[in-house]
Amino acid sequence: MSRDQSAPDILLVEDEPSLAHLYARLLGAAGWTVATATGAAEARRLLAGEPRAVVLDLNLPDADGMELLQEITGRRPAPTVIVVTVRGSIRTAVDAMRFGAYDFLVKPVASERLTTTVRNALDRSRLIRLVDDLTDGTRDGLGGMIGSAPAMQAVYRMILMIAQSAAPVLITGESGTGKELCAEAIHRFGRRSAAPLVAVNCGAIPQALAESELFGHVRGAFTGATADRVGAVAQAEGGTLFLDEIGELEPDLQVKLLRFTQTMTYRRVGDDGSTQADIRLVCATNRRLAGEVAAGRFREDLFYRVNVLAIDMPPLRDRDDDVVRLARHFLDRFAGEEGKRFEGLTAEAEGLLRSYPWPGNVRQLQNVIRALAVLARPGTIDGATLATFLHAGGADVAAAAPTTAAPAQPDPRLVRPLAELENAAIEAALAAFGGNVTRAARALGIGPATIYRKRGRPGGVDVSE
Repeated sequence: MSRDQSAPDILLVEDEPSLAHLYARLLGAAGWTVATATGAAEARRLLAGEPRAVVLDLNLPDADGMELLQEITGRRPAPTVIVVTVRGSIRTAVDAMRFGAYDFLVKPVASERLTTTVRNALDRSRLIRLVDDLTDGTRDGLGGMIGSAPAMQAVYRMILMIAQSAAPVLITGESGTGKELCAEAIHRFGRRSAAPLVAVNCGAIPQALAESELFGHVRGAFTGATADRVGAVAQAEGGTLFLDEIGELEPDLQVKLLRFTQTMTYRRVGDDGSTQADIRLVCATNRRLAGEVAAGRFREDLFYRVNVLAIDMPPLRDRDDDVVRLARHFLDRFAGEEGKRFEGLTAEAEGLLRSYPWPGNVRQLQNVIRALAVLARPGTIDGATLATFLHAGGADVAAAAPTTAAPAQPDPRLVRPLAELENAAIEAALAAFGGNVTRAARALGIGPATIYRKRGRPGGVDVSE
């Protein structure tokens, strides 16, 4: 079970109000959240929030401090405990350590000594929980990901092993497999979790704006730059920058990204000076980047820069019964949103879920179940109902695809406006490439900007999602 993100970092148990206020102010100034208790009863109540560290005064008005120490260290998961007392005897220190205390401080405690000891205690707590996660056996999910298939267990273990590192990560996998959720989990379980995670879809940025989107620009840098803009790198300062679909980057921007990964410095468009960045880089792609390198479409040196640690997200068809678990999860979620109640899935429906190849992976499953929750009658979902929604998606794409076969005799009734035909072709291409604008544009023989431009006209396709 993951820790409540609203839980305090530190529980401070101190019966002297002036000292409790002083310690809380010092620890809060260091960037940690602190809950304060003046006695054992209040401390027991606040322990339910699972703080990562406890600063414990052994001299309490309503209980023996050593007994409370043993209670705390016997909890699972147990926070790291620092004992603070005026009784600075060797015997007291030895007893406290024997009962599980991490460190022992004697009043009056210097502010630097207190913050350093607490910082070390929090680091210890994080490492202990990480080891517990790694040795916890089978998991039903991690972060926002759901599934217990062996392929996903390998993903969870890898995430937890690399989350604490500062090295770049490359997440690979087909469209719809959950690469962004993987990136979010890496950030959440890492040392930068308190700072922002900033995601950039490299395939959705018009080429002319890509550099500004990443690095920002100054006022007057180009036509339309009426004010300074903070780029994604600056927004992610101290945290994680997630570059989704990095394989779609144009060669010019690949060069600039390479320079950034080498020096961790960048220059805003139109700016003369460079800025030092402190971010962790996580990238994702549904392409085989090694093949892109061989074909000359992706820089080899950049590939080795971003591919330091690698995670491959498995396709849904390789995840055993996860497809049924995910379907139930989505059905409950979307039924709640629609104010409906479904009794679940029949065995026939579950068998269909397992046998279907799911080319669009989890995203396709989610969309099918969403449509089903909106349009199907409440009750139990049987195989025939599920099949209707499965085939509806494929039929829509096929119907939207333009045909090259001419009718035997021209029929004016079959003539459609050119804009409708263009929209149909664009919709079919976007569906075929999982919403990837760059790849759809390449297949259609047009530029990505053309798709965005046609989106803005009346009746144009929507590629905003």
